[in-house]
This record gives sequence, structure tokens and C-alpha cells, in this order.
Amino acid sequence: MLRLVLLLLGMVMTAAPLAAKPLIFAHRGASALRPEETLAAYEKAIADGADFIEPDLVPTKDGVLVARHESNIAETTDVAAHPEFAERRAVKMIDGQSQQGWFTEDFTLAELKTLRAKERLGALRLESMGYDGRFEVATLSEIVALAARSGKRVGLVPELKHPTYFAGLGFDTPGKLIAAIKASAYLRRAPVIVQCFEIATLKRLHRELAGQRNVALFQLIQSSDVKQPADVVAAGGALTFDDMVTPKGLSEIATYAQWIGPPLRRVISLDAAGNTGTASALIADAHRAGLKVGVFTFRPENQFLPANLRYGEPGARWPQGMIADVRSFVAAGVDGFFTDDPALGRIAVDGGDAAGLE
Repeated sequence: MLRLVLLLLGMVMTAAPLAAKPLIFAHRGASALRPEETLAAYEKAIADGADFIEPDLVPTKDGVLVARHESNIAETTDVAAHPEFAERRAVKMIDGQSQQGWFTEDFTLAELKTLRAKERLGALRLESMGYDGRFEVATLSEIVALAARSGKRVGLVPELKHPTYFAGLGFDTPGKLIAAIKASAYLRRAPVIVQCFEIATLKRLHRELAGQRNVALFQLIQSSDVKQPADVVAAGGALTFDDMVTPKGLSEIATYAQWIGPPLRRVISLDAAGNTGTASALIADAHRAGLKVGVFTFRPENQFLPANLRYGEPGARWPQGMIADVRSFVAAGVDGFFTDDPALGRIAVDGGDAAGLE
């Protein structure tokens, strides 16, 4: 009888293996709790259980890759309080959008290191705001060293920002990342997933990192209000992000990437009242094409949640709402997700509630 029970149990386990838990990508680190893209944000994310940490990569004037969400640092550093840099304020056109501020490509690394990070969302994130003025702009190499020191097998999921724009200024940011991956003992063995909205950059990485078995590629997808990747626009092409998420488009992505990264509401929409709506076919279509799906971005404040998952004041933090939102996507079959609060993401994936984390 015991042998029969064991045989039947083995058959059940073979027929229905446990599904892998979705990966937790720490969006700019634990950016709900520490100023984004700083070593402190990444350290907190690792401590809070993130599987991967995300540095957005932009260049300095002297060609060093640093972690900033955009090269415009007006909102994320105290540069405006430095009179010695006042004349570097500029207006630039980046991927068709006019931006005014100060830009990393106009500063050497030594100059950037004199600045200090601040919370981009201000009083919406009071805990993070309390760390304003304490942390430097971090380099890619410093972030890699932090991950290596952690003692955990934490992955990196870097995003190459605006590579076509930077190429026009003489910066080969994909080449610098490729060189960094090949030169780093940690990046040659740890999981690395490189993200970009631009297709040509990912195809180049696919060619030049073909021998790096620990490296995967992640085609980011914009929301419907952005029509085309910047490199397609620059080349005069017709391909749109909407085209890219059709079954035909997904099959094409699968020839050079392993993941797609759509915004949340391309996967589960909101209805006219802002409540959680219905799931699209995107996850199923991507899986049929052999692609994994990693959605962005879950945040724990009411203003970023569906209306039916909010509680309290509009700007209040409501962890339970974010956990419920994440779990709806887990149920829909996502393979990973970006979040500003990896601790809440870990609760959503592993079980439990957010008692005491408000």
C-alpha cells in the first residue's frame, strides 16, 4: 500500500509541478523607502527580499555609467542648490520630449559625486524624504560591488536609457554595459536581465552577449500614449508598440529577447471608474511565443492603486492595496514584476499580510 501511495504521489507531482514564484524586481531599489537609484535604496531592496535590483543607466561627461532614472537630475538631486553649476541648466530634446534641467552627460563623475540625492516624489514619501541630502549618485560598478558583498545571489536588471539619444552625443552606452558584464566576475555569474525600450540595442546585445548564459534580454513596452520606440522613429520605421504586442510582434521579439515588460494596465486594465478591470490576452500570447512577462510598476500609495484597492487619504500609503493588486497579476500568470517596495512584493508572493508596515 505504501508503495502504491508513493507511486501515485510521484505521478501527481510529475503531472502537475509547482509553478515558479514570480521574480521581484526592485524598481530603482526600494524606492518607496529610500531616494531612488542610491546604494541605500539597493541595499534596502536586497534586505527586503528582492530577487533583482534595477539600476537605470545613463553616462557622465567622462563616460561612466551611473544610476539615474533619467539623465535629467533636476528632480532627484540637490543640483539646483549648487551655484557653481547654475550655468549648466539647459533645455534638451530627448526622444521627442523637451526637458529642462541639469543632465548627467554635462557633468564629470567627480562633479556628480559632489551632489546628493533627494526623494523625487517629496512629501508623498516622507520616510524616503527623510534621507534627502545623505547619499551620492551611484555608479554601476558600485552597485555591482554592493550586490557582491550582500552574500545573496541577487540579480541585476539594468535598463539602458535612451541609447539612440546618447549615441547622437557620442556615448556608446550599450557598449559600455557589454564591457562591464564581460569584465565583472559577479556579472559573469549572477543573473542579469538587460532592459531597453529600443529594439536595435537589444538585438546588438543579443549578438554580442550570446556567450553569456547568465544574461537575458527584456523588451520594454510603452503604454499606448507613446507610439513607437525611439530607434524606430530615428530610422523612419513604422513599427509601433501596439504592433509589438500582437502575436506576430511577440514572435519577432522572441528572436532576440526572453522577456517583455508591459506597463500594468496593458495586462489588467482599469474600468471607467478606475477599478480593477479585466485581464488581456497578453500574458497568454507572450507565453505561447516563448516569452516571459514582467510588468511595471507596483507602488504602495493610494494614488497609484486602482480605485477599488485604496483606503484613506489620496496620498496615503496603503500596503494592503498594493499587495492585493500584485496578487491579481500573480493569479493572471506574470513571471515577474517591478515594485518600489520589494518587502510588500515579497509578502504578496510568499503569503501573509502587511500588518505593521503601514
